Amino acid sequence: MTGKPIHAWPAGERPREKLLERGPQALSDAELIAVLLRTGVPGASAVALARELLTRFAGLRPLFSAAPEAVCSTPGIGPGKYAQLQAALELARRCLAEPLRRGAVLDSPSAVREMLQARLQDRPYEVFCCIFLDNRNRVIRLEELFRGTIDGASVHPREVVRQALVLNAAAVILAHNHPSGVAEPSQADEFITRRLKSALALVDIRVLDHLVIGDGTAVSFAERGLLNG
Repeated sequence: MTGKPIHAWPAGERPREKLLERGPQALSDAELIAVLLRTGVPGASAVALARELLTRFAGLRPLFSAAPEAVCSTPGIGPGKYAQLQAALELARRCLAEPLRRGAVLDSPSAVREMLQARLQDRPYEVFCCIFLDNRNRVIRLEELFRGTIDGASVHPREVVRQALVLNAAAVILAHNHPSGVAEPSQADEFITRRLKSALALVDIRVLDHLVIGDGTAVSFAERGLLNG
């Protein structure tokens, strides 16, 4: 059926109708991507295009983290379809970030860790972010402050302090990802954490933790005792 347009398929096999009747969990990865793509091209249905993408990039995570030019080099996939895939990914990230909505109390370290992993672990470059908190450990805002390459992000303590003061924060949780997938903190990570802790202490703002996000793992500076001293 891959050579036929999807509207010519039996109703129970069409991805959109199947989703509406049986729920999204009943669809394969290719069928879910086909719903996002909406249309195929002459000679290839949306499901066929989706299967080609999954085969070419060897799975969902490599597909969604691939560079635009790599995805758009797939026959039948142009900037419009790439944008649709990325929009779906960003919506998923924002949905996962909602537990950190303004006013939420951070009483579950595991939930924070899982949310940051979902948000940061597949980025092809380093992203440094801060969760700004009030004096009752309620979330004021999560902000991505710096972006870099796979070799590192330039983190400027003055910018972190400035934003913390603008938001009237009493504490912060720092986080960044390692695109290599290895979450083990580097000497540079320890150095910038000490600099940020010292800079923020001058304005009476506490650093509660620094999480390094890897592939399916996260290392907490607080749990390692690396915030002491």
